[in-house]
Amino acid sequence: MAEAGPYLLGLDAGNTVIKAVLFDLTGRQIAMHGLDGQSASPAPGHVERDLNELWRNAGQAIRGCIDKAGIAPGDIAAIGCAGHGNGLYLLDREGAPLIGIQSLDSRASDLAADLKARHGDALFDICLQAPWPSQTPVLLAWIKAHRPDLYERAGTALMCKDFIGFRLTGNRFADTSDMSGAGLTALPSGEYDADLMALYGLDDAMHLLPDLLDPAQIAGHVTESAARETGLVAGIPVVAGFFDVVSSALGAGAGSPGDASVIVGSWGINQVFVTEPSRNRDVFMASRFGEGRFIEIESSATSAANLEWYVREFVERGAHHDDPFGQCNEAVGAITPRVDDPIYHPFLYGARLNATARAGFYGIAGWHGEGHILRALFEGVAFEHRRHIEVLKASGAAFDRAILSGGGARSPHWPQIFADVLGIPVTTAEAQETGALGAAIGAGIGAGLFDSYETGVSAMTRKGAEFRPDTAMRDHYDRRYRLFTELTRRMADLWKDMA
Repeated sequence: MAEAGPYLLGLDAGNTVIKAVLFDLTGRQIAMHGLDGQSASPAPGHVERDLNELWRNAGQAIRGCIDKAGIAPGDIAAIGCAGHGNGLYLLDREGAPLIGIQSLDSRASDLAADLKARHGDALFDICLQAPWPSQTPVLLAWIKAHRPDLYERAGTALMCKDFIGFRLTGNRFADTSDMSGAGLTALPSGEYDADLMALYGLDDAMHLLPDLLDPAQIAGHVTESAARETGLVAGIPVVAGFFDVVSSALGAGAGSPGDASVIVGSWGINQVFVTEPSRNRDVFMASRFGEGRFIEIESSATSAANLEWYVREFVERGAHHDDPFGQCNEAVGAITPRVDDPIYHPFLYGARLNATARAGFYGIAGWHGEGHILRALFEGVAFEHRRHIEVLKASGAAFDRAILSGGGARSPHWPQIFADVLGIPVTTAEAQETGALGAAIGAGIGAGLFDSYETGVSAMTRKGAEFRPDTAMRDHYDRRYRLFTELTRRMADLWKDMA
């Protein structure tokens, strides 16, 4: 039996996995339980999930976490939830699920392009974001145009984590970090805006927007029915929660102005905390998570998803390796960098600025082996992160170090490559479940256990290893980055022809 609490429960709902993680007030992980969900593709470009399955998985993850921890559920002081941004989780007027569209969906590509052409500048002026295919309001406008039957029945448009919050509390709410990150609020105010909705063609949809709360604000309490389904105790406070990239940054130890967070996950997330957002149109998005608290974000699906693909397609076939990621890291570590090493474009799922971009290795010679190929992949991912970070710095964001988190941060070699490529010290986070930890920090603030984000982050996060840039590698990586960038430029027309 674990020691008596209080404890904080953090939930992290991604596009596939949902995790329930229990922490004490020092940030020590007590237990974790996660479940994989299923996605469906009923038509090309459509990526959907069964919301009833999502809730069942959430309930099982919570119950499994409590059982593993061996605690009394009543010792949980509060619950916070983080979830993937954008997508669309639509309920009817009675609260029954209508459709769950994930942020991997591309059905609204043409609509996003049309909105950007007609209203892109006006939209950016209000929400500081341009339309893109799986952005929540773009998907809602697509539903209005192509599924008027669902649109007519709709009662509330939620984000992923907010559906779980609804099932826990019975209340329909959202938080400012998720809704601003989805282009659904004016910035910097972080409030809903009728003119903004009208530009999306959703002037009749204001009633679909849920109550808007600050992330650490108590949104409700666990109901009796939710307690029966999850193993929780009725009455535990639930805070509004976070856009997962914000939560992950907090759980990694960032959160104060000037703090930079780099997440090496399936998506590459590059973000810096600021007191007010820039109005630079090159920056992908900004998110507001409190009064005077913003995070500017540059991201794309160009990060560790590349290594996951390589392992799945080339290493795990036939189950020949007990530790496929360990084997890849060992191969990378055996290579001494040379001037003629191959270069890799990490564009398996397109690029931030070019949806037709594709991945590719360049400059492979007969004396190159698997280690060279993998090191090129590691470097190519870091180069695209550097490109994103240069956009943030050009917008006025100033930082001279970064905290690295996500699966890639666990590699013995990738953090040093990041430090060398970015030219700044890189610190890894001690916690592995940073998204859930950030949600738990917010829960602690809502429950009155911490008086600020700074206090909560200081109490519950710790740094791991520090990697300082090797000055002897500066010219080597600057040259390779120039080649990487030039290859990207020259390949653009060919990618377009291939598509």
